[in-house]
Amino acid sequence: MNSHVVLTQPVPSAQALLAWAPLWAFQAAVVALVAGAILLPVLRRLQFRQHAYEDAPATHRAKTGTPTMGGIVFVIAMAIAMLDRAPLVLPLGFLVIACGAVGFADDYLGVRHGSNRGLRARTKFLLTALVAVTFLRAVDGSYGFFPRDTLFHAGAYSMTVPHWLWLVLGILAVTGTIHAVNLTDGLDGLATGSIVPPLAAFVAIGAQTLVPAAMIGAATGLGACLGFFVYNRHPAKMFMGDTGSLALGALLSGVAILSGEMLLLIVAGGIFVAETLSVILQVAYFKVTHGKRIFRMSPLHHHYELAGWPETKVTARFWLASLVCSAVGWAIVR
Repeated sequence: MNSHVVLTQPVPSAQALLAWAPLWAFQAAVVALVAGAILLPVLRRLQFRQHAYEDAPATHRAKTGTPTMGGIVFVIAMAIAMLDRAPLVLPLGFLVIACGAVGFADDYLGVRHGSNRGLRARTKFLLTALVAVTFLRAVDGSYGFFPRDTLFHAGAYSMTVPHWLWLVLGILAVTGTIHAVNLTDGLDGLATGSIVPPLAAFVAIGAQTLVPAAMIGAATGLGACLGFFVYNRHPAKMFMGDTGSLALGALLSGVAILSGEMLLLIVAGGIFVAETLSVILQVAYFKVTHGKRIFRMSPLHHHYELAGWPETKVTARFWLASLVCSAVGWAIVR
């Protein structure tokens, strides 16, 4: 256990970083609004349309035909953020854009095949793991710009690990968060609204830990989600697709790593953890009991749908739960 890593490069104060956060969020929201307005008719013209999962609740059949790949707006917003010269913004932007590209390939293959079967799960995992390795190696030499090898810190307490273990856990954090957000993207506005609270928490944490790239990335993602929500709220005019869910998952994990708060993902991203655990438990229990289920359907949001909850009620409850989880995470760190 070591004390906080002391930054060796001059950076703005926490107050200065927080003062800039609303401007980054506003810029990203405007970019998302404009990009979405341009992108929506293009996606319709190209017939990049969603195909409902065969085993999804029957109510999802009405979603078939809705334009997908709307997550391109997050990639555009992050690409503009990369114009900032703050340390580590470029590697973080690479992480988001590269994972968004993997999601785009998955979406494109699904549209082309006329189903939701795009890249194989193991292919997506390997590609995103490769991107994670590249990101971690890119920031590896920037020891003085962020608390490297730190998994968690709060006040004077700091949990650090050997560098090799930090790299391994970093890969797991990126790939795990990416696919957890991907699982959560199943209802109108669900993933978009659920990721806003943890990103808001990491805006404050990035400023507190004096890591400008983390603040810029989190604020950009937050603003882009708010702008995209105009098109993604119920009834959704456009879905983010894997292009968006993989990009957002990469962003959330990236800012957590740069902030030295990798473990905080478990708390602040509690909704995504719950969605992932529901799938793991469902599959394991199904195999062990030869056909029995814990939930009516997984991921967890489908369980509540089949219990009779309206889609908007499920979404609102998950947003609230995400807000509580993020508030708890911020309270722990503070």
